Amino acid sequence: MTLNYLRSTNYDSLEKRARTTVALFSTTTKDAILSYDLASLESFVNEVLKNPDLSYARVLGPNNEVFAEGGNIEALNRVFQQDTKVELVQDGVFDVAADIQEFGVLYGRVEIGIETDSITRVIAEAEKRSFSIAGIEMILVALFSFALGTYLTRQLKVLVSATKDIADGKLDITIPVKGTDELAAVSVAFNAMIEHLKEASERRDLFELKLQELNQSLEDRVEQRTKIINDKNNKLEQVNKQIKETQAKLLQSDKMASVGVLAAGVAHEINNPMSFVISNMKTLDDYFRDIQQLIAAYEQITHSDLTNLQTQLEVIEKLKKDIDLESILNDLPVLITDTIEGTGRVKDIVKGLKEVSYNDDRNAYTLCNINECITNTLKVADNELKYHCKVVTDLRDIPDIYCAQNQIKQVLLNLIINASHAIKDKGKIEIRSQATNNHIKIQIKDNGCGISKEQMSKIFDPFYTTKPVGEGTGLGLSISYGIIKEHNGDITLNSQVGKGTIFTILLPLNTERAKEV
Repeated sequence: MTLNYLRSTNYDSLEKRARTTVALFSTTTKDAILSYDLASLESFVNEVLKNPDLSYARVLGPNNEVFAEGGNIEALNRVFQQDTKVELVQDGVFDVAADIQEFGVLYGRVEIGIETDSITRVIAEAEKRSFSIAGIEMILVALFSFALGTYLTRQLKVLVSATKDIADGKLDITIPVKGTDELAAVSVAFNAMIEHLKEASERRDLFELKLQELNQSLEDRVEQRTKIINDKNNKLEQVNKQIKETQAKLLQSDKMASVGVLAAGVAHEINNPMSFVISNMKTLDDYFRDIQQLIAAYEQITHSDLTNLQTQLEVIEKLKKDIDLESILNDLPVLITDTIEGTGRVKDIVKGLKEVSYNDDRNAYTLCNINECITNTLKVADNELKYHCKVVTDLRDIPDIYCAQNQIKQVLLNLIINASHAIKDKGKIEIRSQATNNHIKIQIKDNGCGISKEQMSKIFDPFYTTKPVGEGTGLGLSISYGIIKEHNGDITLNSQVGKGTIFTILLPLNTERAKEV
């Protein structure tokens, strides 16, 4: 344990020193890199190499070009590979690096290496001395134990014999006390224990007598207790009813919070089709006016005599060319089709929002398909995802099950939005579904920032959130957990910081109507 502590403290100290040095080095060289001041960078490299055990230091540009370097030539010539733990170092140098960024733009990187040979020698020497001391101590302890054990065994036989007598119910024994050592003290304590046992036996007989008396009045007490319990049960039923009403309100509040997250994007999503619908309608209005002129020209033919017929036909031909009738006739079907498609998109978006925000009955279990729930939820969340998330779905054939459809959609929406928020720039969300072991299994995986072990233990707690103040209520995952549990299912997660998170939902494969919650 001492050696492990020595190793861990020295290794931790070296790691902290390395990271602190590289962080200070990156801060010191930042302005020089931004201004390409190579002379200052050479000076900074020479200055940092004054640190003890520092093997080399190097400053790189944004394209890995060397701005300045110094120290051990052999270490500088090998390929840089950043180390994470001192105990994993094989080349005798602990390598660390730090990026130099400004407003998210990478301008360069600094690399340093600290020699680990001195720490390794100290720990090796400590191990050698510790094993020597431990061997001597073991020999001394063995000799002392043998001598002490021989003495103690004789005295303990008397105590063992007395213990057997007590186990047989004999409480009128006394152990002789010899000397003033610890065994003598044990003997005195043993005799005192025997006296206490005698007193305890007498008290037990007295308690048994009182217990018989108490049993006679037990029925009256039970009846009183039963009345109290019934009163408390009635109060609990009222409290439970209030809790369910509060849960229903929280459920609806969480739905509206999800809708609020999507509101700005939905407005933009509706504006796009509506913009070209309005534009198409204006164009159709212009076309309608041109066609009205052409129809009016044809109507004049019916009211003119034959002498002016040729003139009217020439006027009509000229009007056709002026309004470009052929282009109008070719363009009309396209305009009408685009307009119908745009209004259909608006209708789908509004329908999806209505389904998400609708406050349905908590007992409204219907037969539905989970794949359709996933597809409809993705339509609603599309604008939240499409600009920085690639969504990949693997929805296999699964049977319909009885569930509260809108509640399941709310759980899916919460998990998809959380996955989107975990991805800072560009990322991918994978959604899978399959039937397995009498369950419907749904997995939502992202390659976002991930969740630490400390956070995972509290992630389903009410009002706990990892988001900044004002961006999360801490209710989404708690409510989702409650919904899945009410469906007799389970929801779990697996996450690694920096790699991503996988939420797994299991729902019972109940294809027949069961007792609803």
